[in-house]
Amino acid sequence: LSVSIKVHFQKLDFPAVTICNINPYKYSAVSDLLTDLDSETKQALLSLYGVKDVLDSTPRKRREAGSMRSTWEGTPPRFLNLIPLLVFNENEKGKARDFFTGRKRKISGKIIHKASNVMHVHESKKLVGFQLCSNDTSDCATYTFSSGINAIQEWYKLHYMNIMAQVPLEKKINMSYSAEELLVTCFFDGMSCDARNFTLFHHPMYGNCYTFNNRENATILSTSMGGSEYGLQVILYINEDEYNPFLVSSTGAKVLVHQQNEYPFIEDVGTEIETAMSTSIGMHLTESFKLSEPYSQCTEDGSDVPVTNIYNAAYSLQICLYSCFQTKMVEKCGCAQYSQPLPPAANYCNYQQHPNWMYCYYQLYQAFVREELGCQSVCKQSCSFKEWTLTTSLAQWPSEASEKWLLNVLTWDQSQQINKKLNKTDLAKLLIFYKDLNQRSIMESPANSIEMLLSNFGGQLGLWMSCSVVCVIEIIEVFFIDFFSIIARRQWQKAKDWWARRRTPPSTETPSSQQGQDNPALDTDDDLPTFTSAMRLPPAPEAPVPGTPPPRYNTLRLDSAFSSQLTDTQLTNEF
Repeated sequence: LSVSIKVHFQKLDFPAVTICNINPYKYSAVSDLLTDLDSETKQALLSLYGVKDVLDSTPRKRREAGSMRSTWEGTPPRFLNLIPLLVFNENEKGKARDFFTGRKRKISGKIIHKASNVMHVHESKKLVGFQLCSNDTSDCATYTFSSGINAIQEWYKLHYMNIMAQVPLEKKINMSYSAEELLVTCFFDGMSCDARNFTLFHHPMYGNCYTFNNRENATILSTSMGGSEYGLQVILYINEDEYNPFLVSSTGAKVLVHQQNEYPFIEDVGTEIETAMSTSIGMHLTESFKLSEPYSQCTEDGSDVPVTNIYNAAYSLQICLYSCFQTKMVEKCGCAQYSQPLPPAANYCNYQQHPNWMYCYYQLYQAFVREELGCQSVCKQSCSFKEWTLTTSLAQWPSEASEKWLLNVLTWDQSQQINKKLNKTDLAKLLIFYKDLNQRSIMESPANSIEMLLSNFGGQLGLWMSCSVVCVIEIIEVFFIDFFSIIARRQWQKAKDWWARRRTPPSTETPSSQQGQDNPALDTDDDLPTFTSAMRLPPAPEAPVPGTPPPRYNTLRLDSAFSSQLTDTQLTNEF
């Protein structure tokens, strides 16, 4: 293969931009559904760290993890009994202490240590985790974390997905942020825009997300100038007061730049936007074109991949992998994982209908990561795709000099949507633009095509043998013509001989020999090869030998001559 890179300067289509609040749902709207779960989470934090109130910033002396029964308030815990939180001591192998009961229990099965991307608190001697078992408890897997905070957040997230999977989609959309609440101001190419230029996209883990310049728009917006003044500029209202304290530990938004027909995997490749900051994202567009088989294993549109696309979007490698995993999830566990779209005739997992789903999901996900499900072997990369290289820069916003008047103006302007005085930690500014309009295209092409192969072959023959392709073709042509002509002549001669034998009647007399002992004068040697014999032509027909009768001696008058000679001769009588 040969790779060529071309750079052209032209007017570029602006990509689709999807924006999500990191907090999926307003805490005031979902708190009724999470009351019991939040209560048990607070009790677990109290038992592990001595934190009685999550809003209380006063640190307390840490206690040893013991029984929670003495400090438990209210009805017995439901979620802690469902998935018990455990404390592991390195000095006690194969044993762990239950958070709620304080009793030690024997741990069997696999122990998997998970690294968390949330935070890390060093604990040299103790690990915190939870155990998941199958329905008959014959097979269990224990997941440990280096920090109790990480373990509790992962434990909380499992129960959170189980609860939200049972909530109808319409209700979840109403519990999340509207476009009018999220977008404070909007400008594109120096012109004003609003919520009508954004399309709702509901993400299971991020709630209501909004896509600018989506494929559902009548026309795809483009830009003819580079620079921050000619891109998308928005101010986002984050509303930190409505954040779930146990689900997310950071504040801000996530943004993803993608093609109009692509599914936004914002949880995997999204860029986080900080509050009280101005985030500038400069873009460079690169378009890649790869050759399909036999040059590579890529696919044009995914039609040759044996995986059903459950996303309403164009094929991509991520779509194939997640579709494959979700299909395996439905086959093995009987339900679908909450963070991905539903396959046909499937339901999201919940503990009431599928009590084994958590254990099944974790086991299946570990097999997926180890590439044991076969998804990585059947999924192919797309042959053509667009990629935007992003360069991010930050600046404090608003400045101390402009903070007072700017926040007052924004509070007055958004008084119909926001019933509070804004502060800078509630807002985030985002700028997305092309740094320049140079589009880079990377194209693959065959290093040697059929035409190039013939050209190289003829060139080598001409160089080393003083021969051209025309000469070779003529030699081959002469060979084939002579070969077929010889075959044709032989067949034609056989046909003539056969026809001659058929027309000539068989002879009953044995022909006399013209040579041999009866006629030694006719004994001759074989002639030298002639043109006729060399070309294997039939010999000339022999002239018939006339049958002459024996001579009649009386016609020669030998008797009269002999008798006259005798009369003239006188015999002497010697006797």
